[in-house]
Amino acid sequence: MALATIVNAQVVVDVHSHLITQEFLSTLNSEGRLMDEGFPLPTYDEATHLKWMDEAGVQTSILTLAAPQPSSAKVVRATNEAAAKMKKQHPGRFLFCAALPLPDVDAAIREAVYALDVLKADGVKLATNVEGQYLGAPELDTLFSVLNKRKAVVILHPHRPNPVNCQVMQQTPLAMQEYLSETTRAVTNMISRNVLARYPNVKVVVPHCGAYLPLAIPRMKSLTPVMQANKMVGDIDWEANLAALYYDLAGAHSPEVIRMMLTMTTPDHLLYGSDYPYVAPQVLTGGLARMRQYLTEEPDLAPFKEMILHKNAEWLFGLSKDQPTVTNPGKMIVRIAEIEVYPQYLSEYLSFANEVDRLSVEREPGVICLFPMQSAEDSTHIRILEIYASEEAYQRHIKTDHFQKYKQGTLHMVKALKLPSMQPLDSETMRLIFKKQPSSRFISDSY
Repeated sequence: MALATIVNAQVVVDVHSHLITQEFLSTLNSEGRLMDEGFPLPTYDEATHLKWMDEAGVQTSILTLAAPQPSSAKVVRATNEAAAKMKKQHPGRFLFCAALPLPDVDAAIREAVYALDVLKADGVKLATNVEGQYLGAPELDTLFSVLNKRKAVVILHPHRPNPVNCQVMQQTPLAMQEYLSETTRAVTNMISRNVLARYPNVKVVVPHCGAYLPLAIPRMKSLTPVMQANKMVGDIDWEANLAALYYDLAGAHSPEVIRMMLTMTTPDHLLYGSDYPYVAPQVLTGGLARMRQYLTEEPDLAPFKEMILHKNAEWLFGLSKDQPTVTNPGKMIVRIAEIEVYPQYLSEYLSFANEVDRLSVEREPGVICLFPMQSAEDSTHIRILEIYASEEAYQRHIKTDHFQKYKQGTLHMVKALKLPSMQPLDSETMRLIFKKQPSSRFISDSY
């Protein structure tokens, strides 16, 4: 089979890849900053990048400047122009998100306007912090106002924390742990100040499988009333802030990680990312092959395969006008959700669960059954029988206001959640069950 046929059959858009120019390297070397991130920068050239993309079946890569942040606005401009040139020379293969010369906010605004309006950048890349100026800082509001007017996509990437104890870097390299903390810190900073709610046209791509956000967000929500009582935070629009976040799967992706991420987001917000050239090409190729395999073989994830691999990114970056939808829409979904609730929240959780189950069955034709039950041995163990007419019905369900109210309202109450994949032994039996609906009198007498 010809290479072009393979690529067309396995379209992938990579939202997490890095550009490392010679001018960038030379500048860092002259400033003695090549090891600022505690790790040597890899070599990069576009021919090798394209070769890997062809071999792996990646149609388009979105380029961002690697860490650390250049101290020179001139180098930032030169990097953005180099990325724009690559995009022009290889139509359809490269997009780019422009670097900005922070912490100088005025200079960053000028570069953002130039990059988006003149160079036709596909978004901007923001570091978690630059010289201690963290995302969420009030002085960055003017920049976000400019990005909001242009409906910009922001690709976020962790940089070395500031200040940092250098001994921490020696014991555990930043990329192994602190980068995840940095990402979580920057996103939660923005959430606590409602940055994404106040600038709703800005969409932010969070790297590395969401970092620690699946754990941090429930904790933040549970502590928010305490913080508000002590006048340490104000009101937080959780729904609006979280709706602006997308997540790339660079790093430790797996079926389990994706399922965990789906407890805080929806499948149309997940994106493939490689982290090229920081990971060896053969490792990336093998990882992408494994992702294709489990997105094909895992029944609960298979409907999202094309969305994750390319459709979500194509829609986000304007390559397609078609908002992603799942495949196999006619297949009925039957599963039993396994939930463990913290004891102190049990009564409140049951109230949320009963409300969303009742409203979903009453209002949504595609929701056939949502039936919560408690374990007789341990009342904190909840099981919910879920039956949806189709994958499409399920996708509509998780976007409804009543489901989002339940999801966001109970994040901090749930200790554990499992959505085990199950295959029916006889798919026609479930349909026959609903032809034997008992009369209302029978239901009343039985209960």
